[in-house]
Amino acid sequence: MSSILAKIKKSDNLKSAVAIALVVALVLGFFIGLRIALNTDVPVRVVESGSMCVPYDGACEGWLSADHPFDQTLHKGDIIIIQAINPQDLNANYPYSDIIVYQNPTNPTATPIVHRIVAVENIDGILYFQTKGDGNGQKWPATPSPQEYDSNTLWTTKQGVPENLVIGKVVMRIPWFGWVTLFLRSNPWGLPIIISLIVLLIVVEFVIPIIRKKKPQPAETEKTQAELSQNLT
Repeated sequence: MSSILAKIKKSDNLKSAVAIALVVALVLGFFIGLRIALNTDVPVRVVESGSMCVPYDGACEGWLSADHPFDQTLHKGDIIIIQAINPQDLNANYPYSDIIVYQNPTNPTATPIVHRIVAVENIDGILYFQTKGDGNGQKWPATPSPQEYDSNTLWTTKQGVPENLVIGKVVMRIPWFGWVTLFLRSNPWGLPIIISLIVLLIVVEFVIPIIRKKKPQPAETEKTQAELSQNLT
């Protein structure tokens, strides 16, 4: 074990490889830890639309959303942390009700929706949550009319989101950083750029140092030639 550590200390390449492996392990460990702590398979998502954003001076998307990083509404490009929760424990007291993530009742396989609860109703022992985007229709915190509920615009159940389709509630937002994901999704050349940068980093960090080590240095070449001449005489 001590010999391995000694080799790592002497080799810059090994140091870099160990550092990269540690970073990957930490990221994976953090994600797995979040899954366990928040009791959901997908504890992190990116806000993909501006439906939850209340405009400020007409700006709701892009870097201008960074002017209000602690809003109680969400901006496009936010990374959101989701926690699984018993639907009966959700806060439906609008306008300070919970923002929930749920599957679309008419297409459960589609991208989950992130909207705020505006009302809840118990029908035959099943909770149905009426939801709305904070930036849709009457802007949050104004009280929307029933005609603005998602169940009247996004699907036809008229009863809202059944409790079994609720994935969890939003417990934290991290502004800006989700734009990296949105950029990769919206630009076909985004992923090749990221891959090219990774390859370039590997070449600079590992390949070039190896090539340099293989090439004899001028001082070493002269020393070798001098030793050969001395042996011949």
